[in-house]
Amino acid sequence: MKSMVHLVYCDNAGKLGERVLDKILSGTKTMIVRGAAGRKIPHSRVHEGESIYFMEKGSALITALAKVKTVQNYVKLTEDEIIKTLSDNQSKLNLTEKQKERWRKKCLCLVEFEDVQRIDPPLAFDHQGNMDDWLIIDKIEDVVVGTSIPFNYEKSKFREK
Repeated sequence: MKSMVHLVYCDNAGKLGERVLDKILSGTKTMIVRGAAGRKIPHSRVHEGESIYFMEKGSALITALAKVKTVQNYVKLTEDEIIKTLSDNQSKLNLTEKQKERWRKKCLCLVEFEDVQRIDPPLAFDHQGNMDDWLIIDKIEDVVVGTSIPFNYEKSKFREK
């Protein structure tokens, strides 16, 4: 299976307190979570060793890169299991109370990363209207101004193993 590249939008200070990207760059956050009522991107579609790029929502600049260290995928969690899973990983997730509330979902994908590097100068992101907050692409150039290609969700679909 081909190794994919992930681009993750991080919430900024707005509604959730301290900027997620600042925590990632300072090393106080080494894991991110995505959750939903059912399996949705990036659940089961992010793998150890893949590249993960970060940008702050609304900034149009890709400013950090890391390598996926471990991935935990969960489905059909009970309320107690959700709380325990987030709690067990809180030292890596570094979630605020509001974020803990936001990610209380039955399906969770926890992605631990390492080798974080600041991208300087940042890459200019070519935003297209149909993009989610987690993109799965072949290479980062596919979404960088000047080299981007039209985005579709083909790469994000579930594949049979």
